[in-house]
Amino acid sequence: MSNSRLLWSSMTITAALALGACSQPADEATDAAPAADTAGKTLRIATEGAYPPFNYTNADGSLAGFDIDVANAICAQMQAKCEIVAQDWDGIIPGLLAQKYDAVVAGMSITAERQEKVDFTEPYFANTMVWLTDTKNGFDPKTIQNLTLGGQRSTTPGVYLQDNYEGKDGNTVQLYDNYDNAYLDLKSGRSDAVLAEKVSAKSWLADNPEGFGIVGDEIDNDDNIAIAVRKGDSLKDDFNKALSEIRSNGELARLEQENFGQ
Repeated sequence: MSNSRLLWSSMTITAALALGACSQPADEATDAAPAADTAGKTLRIATEGAYPPFNYTNADGSLAGFDIDVANAICAQMQAKCEIVAQDWDGIIPGLLAQKYDAVVAGMSITAERQEKVDFTEPYFANTMVWLTDTKNGFDPKTIQNLTLGGQRSTTPGVYLQDNYEGKDGNTVQLYDNYDNAYLDLKSGRSDAVLAEKVSAKSWLADNPEGFGIVGDEIDNDDNIAIAVRKGDSLKDDFNKALSEIRSNGELARLEQENFGQ
């Protein structure tokens, strides 16, 4: 998983795909010309389903969120059908390489390590990171010492925590399989602060407004989110074309507004 957030730049950044815990058809095709190699085909797409508001699983098992909406918009633009499936984060790239699905749309950041294994489309979103904490505990991002810091493993904030705080100045870094568990330990007092993408932190705060808040400045670590495909797959070009089109016609900006209120 994932991530530092957010420049809300849909007019300068391309859009992405998303996924669902159960299969979901794409919206009806737009009137733009379809990609020659994808029209009428079914594209199997993986997402995590546990990273709101980008992707999450509803009580009925269906997937929702920004990634899901963008995936459906892209499939419609390509006149393809989307079959969206949920996959645990740690296994999402191995599953792609094993050809369990055709692409990953899961709020995945472009990193040098991942680029050794997969190809990425143009970015569809940019992130910044923020510190989320109990506002009564006096947490100061400028003087982090002897604290327990939470995050999600295999994400850009997780890597940032390990690189900058693990074993330094008496700090302990605790990484979780998803942000929900990181936030639970913050709420129960088992950690002092969580470093997360701004969008994720704001989504959690909407349901937990009492006593918690974002502290300090946003951290911009050039974190860009994109669609992952297998090395050399021509789908990359098809996705880039569709992303460019939904950015130009305003659909990407509309989906950002709908999901993030920005």
